[in-house]
Amino acid sequence: MVKSTANSIQQPHFFDDVSEFFDHAARFTKHPQGLLNQIKVCNSVYRFSFPFRRGDRLEVINAWRVEHSQHMSPTKGGIRYSDMVNEDEVMALAALMTFKCAIVNVPFGGAKGGIAINPKNYSVDELETITRRYTVELIKKNFIGPAIDVPAPDYGTGEREMSWIADTYTTMNPGQLDSFGCVTGKPLSLHGIAGRKAATGRGVAIAIRECLSTPEDMKALGLTPGIEGKKIIIQGLGNVGYNTAKVLMEFGAIIVGICEYDGALYNPDGLDPDAILQHRKNTGSILGFKHAKKEFKNPAAGMEQPCDVLVPAALENQITMENIGRIRAKVIAEGANGPTTPAAANAFVKNGGIIIPDMYCNAGGVTVSYFEWLKNLSHVAFGRMDQRYEEKANLNLVNMVEAMTGVSLTNEQRNTIVKGASELELVNSGLEDTMIRAYHEIREVKNSTKGVDTLRTAAFIGSINKIAISYQNLGIWP
Repeated sequence: MVKSTANSIQQPHFFDDVSEFFDHAARFTKHPQGLLNQIKVCNSVYRFSFPFRRGDRLEVINAWRVEHSQHMSPTKGGIRYSDMVNEDEVMALAALMTFKCAIVNVPFGGAKGGIAINPKNYSVDELETITRRYTVELIKKNFIGPAIDVPAPDYGTGEREMSWIADTYTTMNPGQLDSFGCVTGKPLSLHGIAGRKAATGRGVAIAIRECLSTPEDMKALGLTPGIEGKKIIIQGLGNVGYNTAKVLMEFGAIIVGICEYDGALYNPDGLDPDAILQHRKNTGSILGFKHAKKEFKNPAAGMEQPCDVLVPAALENQITMENIGRIRAKVIAEGANGPTTPAAANAFVKNGGIIIPDMYCNAGGVTVSYFEWLKNLSHVAFGRMDQRYEEKANLNLVNMVEAMTGVSLTNEQRNTIVKGASELELVNSGLEDTMIRAYHEIREVKNSTKGVDTLRTAAFIGSINKIAISYQNLGIWP
């Protein structure tokens, strides 16, 4: 018996949506059409299939790896496991990765991969076999390597899958010193980096905070500047949505809504994501959570409740012309890739809303992946060389100040001042600086370019200009 896991239902022209956004932004640049065409096109599309035996059945596994742009090497992008994966989707996500890396000034080209399976339908051993075979296929075609193409986790994958990829690549490339740099998002025990798992969600939260902290923009929305007390709805309580919610709560925001595949919860006084996850673990569903004042069996209804910020953090094409008129948020922060269709995005902005675009908003993951890649190439953990030295220098300074002033600090005060930065603190600091700088770069392009009225268009303009310069530096265009 032969069974194919290919999904016949194609997503609605995701790559065309990205191209539409690109073409609109390109009109505000002065680059030749030929160069713009090169920037937009996917350079390499690798579609392949391989057999997989399950007992007395033989399945055909369909998979992809797309390298959108080699204007910088290596290319970079996640691998997703979903029965909804198709070539159009992978191409679109690879293109977004190119522009995303340019926006946050990370020196990678864009790439993406996918395997058309539902991981919930496979055992751990079966997923390991599929992952390792996928990696071997990439190695055979030179679609993976620390200087070629560096995958990362995405929807349906995580540290476990990345460790299988790293081990397979290292086994197939004995003696390669930088082999663990072939993939990021690895566990710490396998040369990963602190903060990577939460990085995308933390980046989304920082992006929201920066947006809400701009007085003139908030005045136009009728909101007071600052994130304190702002009401947030999160769609998707996976890794990105959960960490976004947790960091936003640290910043002082209130999570009033949670939407998942099995329903949605709402409470204007606030919800606890940890308690909701525990409830789902105990009952198998988020529905029935006793602290919710409203619940909806239709998850989409949860996005339509009153809030200041809506964070779609699941899959693409979640906000369309069908439901945009019922969205009551004033800001949409795109934690997922492509959650808002172009028509819906235009309608929302024309109605006075602000969209923080995906290609910037969820760039925290690739930013910290860059830090992990650097760590793998240098073979030294961040903070290892200087943390103790900083602590000793700070301690000497504190002792000197106490001796000169006669003022004694408490142990808690001394520890706060003396402490050297850990790897996690350095990673979070680098992520925060990257997201803040990138947001204000985008906003500056928007405010300085006549006719540009959205952050998405401004982000595309900035990334197109940076990529064009890279091609000029390569000598491809004078």
